[in-house]
Amino acid sequence: MILEITTFDHPALRTPGARVERIDDSLRKLAADMIETMRAAEGLGLAAQQVGMPLQLFVLDVPQLKKRPSAMRIAGKRADFEALMPLVLINAKVETFGRVHTESEGCLSFPELSANVSRLLSVRVHALTLEGSSVEFEADGLLARAIQHELDHTLGILYIDRAVPEDRMDFSSDIQRLIRPVS
Repeated sequence: MILEITTFDHPALRTPGARVERIDDSLRKLAADMIETMRAAEGLGLAAQQVGMPLQLFVLDVPQLKKRPSAMRIAGKRADFEALMPLVLINAKVETFGRVHTESEGCLSFPELSANVSRLLSVRVHALTLEGSSVEFEADGLLARAIQHELDHTLGILYIDRAVPEDRMDFSSDIQRLIRPVS
């Protein structure tokens, strides 16, 4: 079922997600609906906050793009991350490392808006899967950026908060009043 995507002024977007304590059929249904919603909206990721549910849950469907490549390593070995998509991550924790790169981002909760955001090029992820298994992997490139973007949503942080200062000036006054800069 396609869910309604919350837009920029919805309070759920600023609500840090509750830790998921139980993986049951209702959570699996929510994740499936989020994947369907994300794909219908042609997004790369969607956090539970974006459908009005403040949980530590997000889904990803990141393709390999020539202009914005990605990579994944599991136990130090390169993995075919596209074969693992869509990816559902629960109670994710991320360690960032590597260089910072500034690139344009958009967000399904901010239709028609984009901004340059500085993020680390690589992340190490620790999370649970929908099966309740613990997963650990490293991601680079667009996949790492998407993970950081969606994880921020689960913390109540929006990409406009991380936008480079010169891009913030271009936002409408409705968007500017919502910015909470983070370092």
